[in-house]
Parts: sequence; C-alpha cells; structure tokens
Amino acid sequence: MKLTIVGCAGSYPNAAGPASSYLVEHDGYRVVMDMGNGALGPLHTHVDPLAVDAVLLSHLHADHFLDMCSYYVLRRYHPAGIPPRIPVYGPPDTHERMTSAYGMAPDPGMVDVFDVRTYPESGFALGPFRVQVARVYHPVTTYALRLSAGGKTLVFSGDSAPCDALTEIAQDADLALFEASYREGDDNPVGLHMTPRESAGIAAAAGVRRLVLTHMVTWHDNSAALAQARSEFGAAVDLATPGMVLEV
Repeated sequence: MKLTIVGCAGSYPNAAGPASSYLVEHDGYRVVMDMGNGALGPLHTHVDPLAVDAVLLSHLHADHFLDMCSYYVLRRYHPAGIPPRIPVYGPPDTHERMTSAYGMAPDPGMVDVFDVRTYPESGFALGPFRVQVARVYHPVTTYALRLSAGGKTLVFSGDSAPCDALTEIAQDADLALFEASYREGDDNPVGLHMTPRESAGIAAAAGVRRLVLTHMVTWHDNSAALAQARSEFGAAVDLATPGMVLEV
C-alpha cells in the first residue's frame, strides 16, 4: 500500500496545509480517508480527483469532511460530464450532513454523484482492500479505520481519546496513523483527543510496527512530540507532513 498525507493539520487548516485527508493506493485502486477543509486543492497534486474510487470518512467534524461539498461540485459539474458514482462511507447521517453543509435538500441530495453508505458492523471489501472499522472515543460518532491489502495493514485512528477499541483494531498493524492533538502537561479536556505519548502507548500495546503522528494543532508548540512518542514506542515514529509519501 502507498499512503500519501494530503493534509494533517488538527482542527483547522494551517499555513502549511489542509486539515485531515489521506490518500491510500493499492493495485490501481485509490481511497481517500477524510476530506477535511482545504484538502481538495492539494489532492490534485497527488491524483486526479475524478480517478478516486472511494472515500472513507472517519467522522463529521468540519476538519474531516467539509471539502466533500467542493468535491461534489467537481464531480457534478466537470465539463467532461458526471463520472460514475463512487461509494462514500461514513456515520449514519453522512448524506444529510453533506447536503446541509452544501445548502441543498437531502432528497435527492448528492445521490447523482455519491453512493453514500453507513459503515457495516462487520468488515467489507473495497476494491483490493479489506476494511474494518471500530467506534472510538470522541464526542460525535467516530470510527477508526483498518485497511488491509497485499499482506499489509494500515490503521487510522480518526479523532479519539485513548480507548480499548483503538488498541484492538490496531493489533499488529504495519503502520498506525494516530492523532496526537494534545500536548503533554496541559490541562486537556477528557474524551476528545490524545497526546503523542498516549498515541505511542496505544500503538506499542497493539504491537504496531511503525507509527505516524498526525492531526497536530497549530496553536501548540509541537517540537517535543516526536521525542515524547519515541520514549513510549521506540525509534519507528514519524510526524506527518503534507505531501509525505509512505510505503506500508
């Protein structure tokens, strides 16, 4: 699998790049995990957006889904015509939230462009990928995503506070893309996000082979994040940056 960091800013886009969005490719099939605000423009650098085969949305906060509205415009009004519909997986109210954000009625809404589906309780096939999801700990319905293909496994935390569900779905993953929004030592609210050390601790407990920290918020000084994560996990930790390409 090939993972490209399209955007990794936490909570809102920053000067360096957009909010959460990650391109995963294998055997010619292209999946975008999250389409946060600002993501669609840089996505063009890495792939023709009309060639994307599916979208997986971890949850419906603006920094994880809002550019689906712009993506609808691109696919619906492109001068080449409307391409075949693509599946968009997300929480149960995904179609309603996308149409509301766009300012259109939900019926028929975006059905001419997107085949919007709710995540099934069991895993499912998506092109060459096997996808599994787990509900994690965040104020809105949020899923961690596990993609397996070609004998390799990638796990994306979405947004989550530490929880057993994240540890379980990350078991033995080759690469974990975990959020690390909080700083160590701050009076952080409970039930929202993780610190670098917390993310690393979960990855270590799950037997993950490589960890990439993402969703870091610009208003923090994140200079100590890498060292803090490595103190829990070891050397195989990186910080996500826009445009980073990783082989899983």
